[in-house]
Amino acid sequence: MACTAQAQQLALADTASLHETVVTANRIEQPLSDLVADMSIVDRQTIETAGAAGVADVLARLPGVQMVRNGGIGANTSVYLRGAETRFTAVYIDGVRVDSQSTGGASWQDIPLEAIDRIEVLRGPAAAVYGSDAIGGVVQIFTKKGEGKPTPYVGLGWGSRGTVKAQAGISGGQNGWDYALGASHASSNGFDARTVPGFNPDADGYRNNAVNGRIGYQITPNQRVEATALSSYMNAGYDAPVSKTAPMADDRSIYKMSTLGLNWQAKWSDIYSTRLQYTQSRDYYETRPSPYKTDTRLHNYLFQNEWKLGAQTVTAALERREDSLVNGNIDRSRSQNALALGYGLHAGKHTLQFNARHDRDSEFGGNTTGSAAYGYEFMPNWRATASAGTAFRAPTLYQRFSMYGDSALQPEKGRNLELGLKWGQGSDSFSATVYRNNISNLINYVGGTGSCPSVLASGPKGGCYSNVANARYEGITLAATTRIGVVNLQGSVDFQNPRDTDKDLQLARRSKRYANLSADTMVAGWKLGAEMQVAGKRFDDAANKYVLGGYTLWNLSAQKQLSRQWSLVARLNNLADKRYELARTYATEGRSAYVGVTWTGN
Repeated sequence: MACTAQAQQLALADTASLHETVVTANRIEQPLSDLVADMSIVDRQTIETAGAAGVADVLARLPGVQMVRNGGIGANTSVYLRGAETRFTAVYIDGVRVDSQSTGGASWQDIPLEAIDRIEVLRGPAAAVYGSDAIGGVVQIFTKKGEGKPTPYVGLGWGSRGTVKAQAGISGGQNGWDYALGASHASSNGFDARTVPGFNPDADGYRNNAVNGRIGYQITPNQRVEATALSSYMNAGYDAPVSKTAPMADDRSIYKMSTLGLNWQAKWSDIYSTRLQYTQSRDYYETRPSPYKTDTRLHNYLFQNEWKLGAQTVTAALERREDSLVNGNIDRSRSQNALALGYGLHAGKHTLQFNARHDRDSEFGGNTTGSAAYGYEFMPNWRATASAGTAFRAPTLYQRFSMYGDSALQPEKGRNLELGLKWGQGSDSFSATVYRNNISNLINYVGGTGSCPSVLASGPKGGCYSNVANARYEGITLAATTRIGVVNLQGSVDFQNPRDTDKDLQLARRSKRYANLSADTMVAGWKLGAEMQVAGKRFDDAANKYVLGGYTLWNLSAQKQLSRQWSLVARLNNLADKRYELARTYATEGRSAYVGVTWTGN
């Protein structure tokens, strides 16, 4: 697992309270103060202040998180937790797992920010709780939940480059029922995504339409059923190379994401409760006019048990996962059955957490993971933590069965150690987390056919995927908050060294140094904020041949409650109009402005 619950990382929230309840660390509701976990929480106010941004942009303002995008918001996006590959982050929306069995990892660009109420980010491996995928961490996204009298809302926003955002919905609850329904639209003319000749010099815009819903019913005071659903459609421009056989065209990426979750929770006594859950999701990707389609479907079944015995908590879960992929000639599926056990103790100055899980894959056989964590409050307001954990990710179905695949691929595995130190008093806090995550059996695409014996008969086109590498993600994260007069300050800095340990090279597109600093204050009823994001140089390729320069971005924001029902948000990103690259030959957005208003009928 991970270390140290960091109060300052209640993700840019105005009120960071260790009494806040989280669910991501151990899949059960727990006070943040009871966790030995390195977590951040993004609240609704922070999301509303984000303006015309994507989910990955919001996460990139947190400690330990970097983002890479091939162009504008609708383009292919990667998120690195502590330098780990984007496929090493397990992503859930309202408890529904989302993943692509083609590319590996969630399609971040297709998750609508407008539907989100809260995000919990767990840094560090959590395979002993979640199984395959959680080598680098877990991101849990929660949509809005209703309560009280019916409350409708409407939001409109306008920004640079023809950006338009609109959302509407209603939420409420009575007579045991609660509900939240929403719909959103976001679009932009965008900008030219490629910076070199040979590509269509058109603006690569996007449009995204999404709907989401949550409905729950309290059957009895101790039993509740709930259903959640989300559907998102993204149509985004990109630039394919121009040639005589492929003249300039309006190349488009089509993303479709959907999730469905059914939950039944029951508290049978003061000490024993259960949760039964069925979820399914779909990740569909298509390019036009070039013919490419890939379709991932996931199904999960979970039976979770929890016993509260004074200061102790015991959990036991049975889980089944089913993955399937249709991609060209590939029509494959696999399944994993798992038993997960957990034990937690929070007594006085001491906190313990142990987890163990055994997954049996339909093709790879058994895989056992475990974690142990300990926290000790050695002085008032001071806490030290230590943890160790193992994790794995099964190769995607595309990596195994495509024309570039190798059916003999084995799961990638991680071993993590970390130490944490935290101090907090009032509005002041400080934390330091040191970690080392060693990865074996890392899957890379290798050129040539010498490393691809299992696919030679099918004629690989220049290479294949292979377990050819070992990597290490190590570093230290420092974070702090304070208040000086009427100004709230918070910041973090990461010193990391993500490396291919076989070749002693820095892993591609990850900075060794990056930092975030923000400040906000109230002036005449306005909440004014400023942010600074700094990243050091990176390499665009595994061979460390192409250097991407470092950059510093300045962003400004303003919020005001105009009346009981009306609110306004304004944002100015990249104030200095900095030109920089997150991926070689791909442009990033220059200076941009956004203004949005929201009406809430309460």
